[in-house]
Amino acid sequence: MKMNRITPFLWYDGQAEDAAKFYCSIFKRSKIHSASPMSVVFELDGQMFYALNGGPQFKFNPAVSFFISCKDQKEVDYYWNKLLKGGRPSQCGWLQ
Repeated sequence: MKMNRITPFLWYDGQAEDAAKFYCSIFKRSKIHSASPMSVVFELDGQMFYALNGGPQFKFNPAVSFFISCKDQKEVDYYWNKLLKGGRPSQCGWLQ
C-alpha cells in the first residue's frame, strides 16, 4: 500500500469502518487496507483515505466535499443514486 503524500482524513463518531465499507461498495478499484477499533485506511479508485473514530467533538459538514469526474450522465446517475442512500440531496446538484 502506497500512501499519497496528502491523504484526506475523515473524522467519525464510531462509524469509520461502516463508512469505509459503504464507500468501497460504490467505487470500483476500492478496498480497505487496514482497520482497527480506532481507525481505518481505505482506498477509493486509487485515492487513499484515513478515517478515525475520534468521538463526537467534530461533526461532518459541507465545508469539505469531494468532486467525482464522470464520463457521462449514466455515470453521474450511478454515483448520485448510490451515495444518496447514505445522504440527502442539496442545492445545485450537491449531495450531503
